[in-house]
Amino acid sequence: MEAIIKEKISADHLLYVSLKYTKTCDVIINLLSRWKNMIEQGMDRLVAKAKKDKKWKPIPDAPRAKLIQLKSIFRENEFRKGVNLKVTYRDKIVNINLNQLKEYAATLERFISYIK
Repeated sequence: MEAIIKEKISADHLLYVSLKYTKTCDVIINLLSRWKNMIEQGMDRLVAKAKKDKKWKPIPDAPRAKLIQLKSIFRENEFRKGVNLKVTYRDKIVNINLNQLKEYAATLERFISYIK
């Protein structure tokens, strides 16, 4: 994980500092290379976790094949889209997901409009 974080710090510096002042193709290529390394290292960590959990089936060492198997193991919507906060309120569990938040936002918008 430390290597991934170092790559991210370097990539962020390239994006927000180097590219701002030296707008060259070399900086862009270096940034893309660092992003690629971060993705590969991240996928390798996920593969290692899947192997440890005995969920990994041997496949050819191709990035696309890895990606397909990782999506099936860790679920594509697990990150961000499937977020669900469970809150206990008056001894009942209330699920707050993105759709629920949109409804709350619409209700709040109507309330603010009424106040105006």
